[in-house]
Amino acid sequence: MTLWNSTLESGFILVGILDGSGSPELLCATIAALYTLALTSNGLLLLVITVDARLHVPMYLLLRQLSLIDLLFTSVVTPKAVVDFLLRDNTISFGGCALQLFLAMTMGGSEDLLLAFMAYDRYVAICHPLNYMIFMSPRVCWLMVVTSWILASLSALGHTAHTMHFPFCMSREVRHLLCEVPPLLKLACADASQYELMVYVTGVIFLLLPLSAIVTSYSVILFTVVHMPSNEGRKKALVTCSSHLTVVGMFYGAATFMYVLPSSFHSPKQDNVISVFYTIVTPALNPLIYSLRNKEVTGALRRVLGRHILPAHAIL
Repeated sequence: MTLWNSTLESGFILVGILDGSGSPELLCATIAALYTLALTSNGLLLLVITVDARLHVPMYLLLRQLSLIDLLFTSVVTPKAVVDFLLRDNTISFGGCALQLFLAMTMGGSEDLLLAFMAYDRYVAICHPLNYMIFMSPRVCWLMVVTSWILASLSALGHTAHTMHFPFCMSREVRHLLCEVPPLLKLACADASQYELMVYVTGVIFLLLPLSAIVTSYSVILFTVVHMPSNEGRKKALVTCSSHLTVVGMFYGAATFMYVLPSSFHSPKQDNVISVFYTIVTPALNPLIYSLRNKEVTGALRRVLGRHILPAHAIL
């Protein structure tokens, strides 16, 4: 069979969810609105946590990293998808596809590990409050952040190099919103079964092991919260943890479907919907889930906006 991507001059055609939709204009407008919401909400959360010194504690420093990852993750995918639809040009170069694959896997892997570290932070705060600043010192907090970025980028680099070295057949159509490993492997001419097994094993390590740690952390937290003497303390702990678990459920559910379930359970339409969920919907909702149910964040938001916006209004 004739091969076409032997040089970097070749490219792919991304056939995403907009192309197969019954109302592509409405869906495009919805995706653009969600992206705008993601930019605004994550940008505000980054600003508030950076500016307000009261939020310079491990919990919010980790939350700031989550907002940064979400902002970058959705920016890797959404602008190109919207612009491609408007210009009626879905092509992406071979190098551009490799770059998008690397960045998407780096952001996804970083968020995956960061959510596990955030679960540990909540476990220490609720179960060992007197030793919180010992177990979650600034040095430990930054070590968590750096570890999540380094491990994710190394894994992404390995998967990108391995995936893009395969020879691809005449079909240039990647039936997916973005360049990801599973849909790209469907175009490979060579036997990719061993590599698919490696992708599965990596998915288990990067997804199910952190998820197991999260479930264990929150099981212990739930046991501790139930036995709290203070109703106010119990309510505050449950509100904070429920926000985290909502984010965990959205992200891990979609990512597990994409990278852990066997390929026989996948279809291009399902994969496209799932990819929209964890690259566009979740980044838009994460800051709202955290901030709307967190009095410290909403209070800091009012202080920051009041300091920078209200004086200008008063002058007018």
